[in-house]
Amino acid sequence: MISSSMSFSIGIYKSCFSFRNLLGVTLNHIKAMNCFQFHNGDKNEEPKTPVQISPQTSFTDREVRQSGSEFNSQNVSDTSTESRGRGQFPSLSERPSNLKVFTFSDLKQATKNFSRTAKLGEGGFGCVYKGIIKNSEDPPKKIDVAVKQLGKRGLQGHKEWVTEVNVLGVVKHPNLVNLVGYCAEDDERGIQRLLIYEYMPNGSVEDHLSIKSTTPLSWAMRLRIALDAARGLAYLHEEMDFQIIFRDFKSSNILLDEEWNAKLSDFGLARLGPPEGLTHVSTAVVGTMGYAAPEYIQTGRLTSKSDVWSYGVFLYELITGRRPLDRNRPRSEQKLLEWVKPYLSDGKKFQQILDPRLEGKQILKSAHKLSLVANRCLARLSKTRPKMSEVVEMVNQVVEASIGNIPQAQPPSTNAEEDKSKRRIFDSGWSLRGWSSKVVKTC
Repeated sequence: MISSSMSFSIGIYKSCFSFRNLLGVTLNHIKAMNCFQFHNGDKNEEPKTPVQISPQTSFTDREVRQSGSEFNSQNVSDTSTESRGRGQFPSLSERPSNLKVFTFSDLKQATKNFSRTAKLGEGGFGCVYKGIIKNSEDPPKKIDVAVKQLGKRGLQGHKEWVTEVNVLGVVKHPNLVNLVGYCAEDDERGIQRLLIYEYMPNGSVEDHLSIKSTTPLSWAMRLRIALDAARGLAYLHEEMDFQIIFRDFKSSNILLDEEWNAKLSDFGLARLGPPEGLTHVSTAVVGTMGYAAPEYIQTGRLTSKSDVWSYGVFLYELITGRRPLDRNRPRSEQKLLEWVKPYLSDGKKFQQILDPRLEGKQILKSAHKLSLVANRCLARLSKTRPKMSEVVEMVNQVVEASIGNIPQAQPPSTNAEEDKSKRRIFDSGWSLRGWSSKVVKTC
């Protein structure tokens, strides 16, 4: 049992229940969260958060280190901010939250007892179900939601669950997925931890960029998505009195609502930015191979410019229609940034990297302008990368210059029967892509 002097509360739930009641773990378990180490070859590394990479790739820790060495960046041993006694989200503890508290019974009813027919998909984190709940502002009306249920995969799942609640419980922006509420209670099977989100019916951006997609995005739609995603990151980095670093920005974590607005999702790996007077947060390397900034891979030094790098990678994803890392392609084409490099200095060659599903000379001109923004974001020296607010302005200029020259943004058109079948595909993609968990690796 944790004594009152040793217990602590999670930010927005401080008045509701303690951390022990929320997660059902002892103080020793809490301490165990920081018992893993990531070794960059330096001695006397302090304990840091678990090393994780997305199941999108199956790389080992050794491969992560090897990939990092390719960037020719110097290893730096640093003191973790956790070791200084700084909590992961301390400044959120007193902030009000508009989250609704659901009972497990509520969610059973909303998902038809977690029926297989309501299941959208399953990942390492757990299962995601489509549910229907009452609209709190207009009770007679019903709204669709996505219910994510934490599986029994241990402490890292707890940690990501808490981070999601702490972040999305207090931030609100049109380009961030809305967290409606949560559930944390005991039943005969143990402690239940669930998160309830707004339903995003049009899947992830990755779904539509896939070569298997029957509904590829038009160039106008891609520009709109690029602007929406930039605005979401700018809000997290610069528009609050604290900074949040996303740390896992990628196309599968950008979801599309019914009006095709893009919203950032999956904040389980998010971190507070460095406190005033410090330049970075030192932590273990987590995220997805192909998107992570080289200096972060090498040193574990995390800044908002790490997200800016990931955004630059994403812009080339929109331009080319290719994934950042694709082992199914020829060796010379597997790494997106290496593949595009020879084509960037010549306007005629640039056309060869444009997604073949896109057509038109005006699109080529607009895509080239967007690549210049991407190049700014991908500057090797992190300090020279622009802030996301500056990126928003640059992307907006590309969008405005394209108005009238290319068709306006329209959602992919389908007939009624095609729409029904594709919606089922999107439902599955929403959960598998948007909510896939990361594989925990320990040294």
